Amino acid sequence: MLLVRLYLSEADHGRKHNLMDEIMEVLHDQHRVHGVTVFRGIAGFGAKGVVHSADLLRLTARLPLVVEFFDEPETVQTALTALEPLIPSGHVVSWPVKVRVAAN
Repeated sequence: MLLVRLYLSEADHGRKHNLMDEIMEVLHDQHRVHGVTVFRGIAGFGAKGVVHSADLLRLTARLPLVVEFFDEPETVQTALTALEPLIPSGHVVSWPVKVRVAAN
């Protein structure tokens, strides 16, 4: 299996609507990957070094998001090819993983 992380911001927009929603549509509806989780960060910064954080004085919708998914390498590669036009360059990391299945 391959595990993939996509690094985004809440403020990122796709072609039609929110980028996270478009990514979820590709992964769920089009490629049916095994599992997807979206994490919302409380703070972070990107290549420009601008820090975005959750704080009461700054009600921001620019917090970091991490979309994580896994599947067989062929499925992951096909999904990443479909996502490539949506995701900024350098915002995707992946590595091989072992999936543990409980013996019944």
